[in-house]
Amino acid sequence: MTALVIVGHGTRSTAGVDQFTALVERVRRRAAGIEVEGGFIELSRPPLTDAVGTLVGRGHRKLVALPLVLTAAGHGKGDIPAAMAREQDRHPGLAYSYGRPLGPHPVLNDVLEQRVDAALAGADRAGTWVALIGRGSTDPDANAEVAKVARLLWEGRGYAGVEPGFISLAEPSVPAVLDRLRRLGARRIVVAPYFLFAGVLPDRIVAESAAYAAAHPDLDVRVADLIGDCDALADLVLERYAEALRGDIRMNCDTCAYRVLMPGFADKVGRPQTPHDHPDDPVGGHHHHHGPHDHAHHDHAHHDRDHHDHGGVALVGGGPGPDDLITVRGRALLDAADVVVVDRLAPRGLLAGLRPGVLVVDAAKVPRGPAMEQDDINATVVEHARAGRRVVRLKGGDPYVFGRGHEEVQACLAAGVPVTVVPGVSSALAGPALAGVPVTHRGVAHEFTVVSGHLPPGHPQSLVDWPALARARGTLVLLMAVETIGKITATLIEHGRAPDTPVLAVQDAGHADQRTVPGRLDEIAAVTARAGLRPPALFVVGPVAALRAPAP
Repeated sequence: MTALVIVGHGTRSTAGVDQFTALVERVRRRAAGIEVEGGFIELSRPPLTDAVGTLVGRGHRKLVALPLVLTAAGHGKGDIPAAMAREQDRHPGLAYSYGRPLGPHPVLNDVLEQRVDAALAGADRAGTWVALIGRGSTDPDANAEVAKVARLLWEGRGYAGVEPGFISLAEPSVPAVLDRLRRLGARRIVVAPYFLFAGVLPDRIVAESAAYAAAHPDLDVRVADLIGDCDALADLVLERYAEALRGDIRMNCDTCAYRVLMPGFADKVGRPQTPHDHPDDPVGGHHHHHGPHDHAHHDHAHHDRDHHDHGGVALVGGGPGPDDLITVRGRALLDAADVVVVDRLAPRGLLAGLRPGVLVVDAAKVPRGPAMEQDDINATVVEHARAGRRVVRLKGGDPYVFGRGHEEVQACLAAGVPVTVVPGVSSALAGPALAGVPVTHRGVAHEFTVVSGHLPPGHPQSLVDWPALARARGTLVLLMAVETIGKITATLIEHGRAPDTPVLAVQDAGHADQRTVPGRLDEIAAVTARAGLRPPALFVVGPVAALRAPAP
């Protein structure tokens, strides 16, 4: 028969390890001939590699790997599959079916009900409120599952109410839930930990509940036992085993933050699965940073929100400047950022909405003024990402359109730092549109060219073929050309562009003080000089400039 490997996270709690071991033995006794082993991905012995190695040594080449977790979060979705992939590399030909998390499940709710009743010791359910306390996660899907369990525990059981809460990483906290119930009129509250086994976090639930009760002597606050090693839990493990064998895991991925863009969690989308390193696993030393938040067999997220196992850089195009023209994904990445390195032309109004404690690094490059060197910018984003922080490099427009974006990507890749690019709306397109001018139009322009005017025609470092642009019939969009527009227009006219070609200059596109200055090709330099046109501005050259729609 296909063997079963039960995979736990690991804990520094001796009691938690003992309870895990006892459950594995209970499953083994109830498994009717199925070979069963258990192991941890970190912190505790035995490591997963020993459990898998034992089964492979007995001749098994097909396993069921069952994550002993209550909710679908980082461990179940990424860490354990990555650890199993490593085992497949170690044991060529090894295949496995993956089981789904244990909860939510009616069996677990029945066990929770039993634990609450034991705490009540005969007291009336109708006068009892329950605070169901989960571990808390940086995965919103996992937190939502705890809320679902709380509702299902309430339905049909006669409690006055059941409210969800979390001991770490999510709100509401234990004191916040207890305070809410007190304000709702509760006089008796049972705190029910939604945990399998002993650990530091369940102990903290007890301590925080006791502290709240001491501060509110009018309340009867009791704490129920953990789910623990029991026949019901062992049978649920075997039920999940049977599902995995049938290929029936029935997981809903519609709200999975690793597949679907969720507000505030964009950094998770497509994140590689990376295994933890167990101290007893010969692949390498244990280098994850664990502190007082360590716990048994539940979703583990990182305890200092500024430090993560998977630091990385997101190169985000902020659009032409207005706060509301950034992409949805770009805004979500900002919401999840620990560090934001921001350019002068990026939508700086968004900085006011960052989470408290986010570090903002000003990387502004002011024309003929103060500027942060590009090498310093590269070093800054790499340094913070290597420290495990989620870095957003916020640029104006699109990072790959005259934004040196790929230089920063290359710096990250050279440093081994994960990096992703989120395109933005380039001012080359948005500026004309916001001024009422299309860059293409049927029967008028079938092409457009975007050119940097930072270097004038004839400059030895210029890569622009100005004579060829003069001969082209399409639209020409000039960026960074306020100081060089005179030389540019003269060269275009010299090589064939009609002097009366319509031109529209646009300054501060999309902002309240947006300005537009129309003119002909042979006069636009003088007209904009008299108007005092200043960067940031662009020029639209071609017949489309005459199609400008009237301002609303």
